[in-house]
Amino acid sequence: MNCFTCKGNVEKSTTSYMTEHNGCFIIIKNVPCSKCTQCGEEYLNGAVLQKIEDILERVKNALTEIAVVDYNAA
Repeated sequence: MNCFTCKGNVEKSTTSYMTEHNGCFIIIKNVPCSKCTQCGEEYLNGAVLQKIEDILERVKNALTEIAVVDYNAA
């Protein structure tokens, strides 16, 4: 696969996903993605996005100020 932004080579990798909910930050680390080796653009597939949504729904009930979740352990 080639990057849509720069046409560089895209390889499997991991990333951190961060979002905000009601003034609290949620960070999900070790999220599988495809990442461009040239510009760093990241791509998430539908299954990963669905799991992120599921993780966020579970974490929202136990939020403090910052929540860090390991994708592989969730």
